[in-house]
Amino acid sequence: MLAATLRTAHDLDLAEECVQEAYAGALLTWDRDGVPARPGAWLTTVARRKAVDALRRESRLRPRLPLLVESALGDDEGSAPEASQDPGAAAVSDDRLRLIFMCCHPALSDDAQVALTLRLVCGVSAADIARLLFVSEPTMNARLTRAKKKISVARIPVRIPDGADLAPRLRTVLSVIYLLFTVGHTAPSGPSLVRAGVADEAVRLSRLAHERFPAEPETAGLLALCLATDARRDARVDDSGQAVRLADQDRANWDRRAIEEARRLVAPTLRDDDAGRYALQAAIALAHAEAPSFEDVDWEQIVRLYDRLLVAWPSPVVALNRAVAVAKTRGPAAALAEVEDLERDGRLGAYHYLPAVKAHLLEQLGRSREAEIANRRALELATNDVERAFLAGHATLRSDDD
Repeated sequence: MLAATLRTAHDLDLAEECVQEAYAGALLTWDRDGVPARPGAWLTTVARRKAVDALRRESRLRPRLPLLVESALGDDEGSAPEASQDPGAAAVSDDRLRLIFMCCHPALSDDAQVALTLRLVCGVSAADIARLLFVSEPTMNARLTRAKKKISVARIPVRIPDGADLAPRLRTVLSVIYLLFTVGHTAPSGPSLVRAGVADEAVRLSRLAHERFPAEPETAGLLALCLATDARRDARVDDSGQAVRLADQDRANWDRRAIEEARRLVAPTLRDDDAGRYALQAAIALAHAEAPSFEDVDWEQIVRLYDRLLVAWPSPVVALNRAVAVAKTRGPAAALAEVEDLERDGRLGAYHYLPAVKAHLLEQLGRSREAEIANRRALELATNDVERAFLAGHATLRSDDD
């Protein structure tokens, strides 16, 4: 709906407003007259007509109005917009993926592109985007406002890019899909560990991106990463919805077909010394997935992969994950030193996994009181109910031991 309305409105704020008004109208009209046979088409038609009405009231756009009216109202009342009307349709056939490419406009900063796209196209809340990007919610709201204002003031053309414009935007598009999968795999907030529909959509989009750019190694890497990681979904929570540690998961419940597809996708991309971040992350996920048991995981290989990943993507989150693997190869003391370096760095100050990892390492070293303090800090920062319950349970166990 938003994509179709944007093709008429050419303004993000106006398009959002018209879509919201269409939904509000549906609440009244459908309650009175019944739900139409094609509710999506009904909503889209109403939203686009509202955009035309708004543009009619703007005298500065009056010279363009005949074309806009013809474009918006040329469809039948019950028909969805035809993809062929969109010059970018031949380049990308899927509406949502086209809209992601559109919002990833190079005139905006990378962070603004990612945030705006996650908010407008993927429906991720500003609070959850803020957690993903390690900023405060007010900062994120301000960033979104500035991005939309820049589009308006600079008159950045709001259109679906054609084939020539796609490749320069691909890197940011893959970042958006990756972060969308992250939201689905472990929800930043809320009552469930997994948002299954979001994870499924991210896998679908990553598959579409790979089909559109089959020669690009990172599209294969991202699809492989999503498949290999999502393969564990059914084993990550127990029957009561509580989180299950990786070490305790029943590997018989992992999706072996997805793991095998991921392996086929990523194998060719790892032969190069400059393998990309998604391919390397997929290789790490596969190192876990292909081991017969948790005890059989090749942690030395995982550390080597993390070393390569830190070169390709020097992120403090990568460094934290590497420290977990270091604990398996060099012991908890060596890993704790690396975690404390990251703590002093400060970039992960609001990231609850850092004190959670620290608590686990301190516990292994027999420093139970310090472990409890770190765990309580993780509990303060965590905003997902399932993860909070898991952390609270571990804090209770340590208190009982004391």
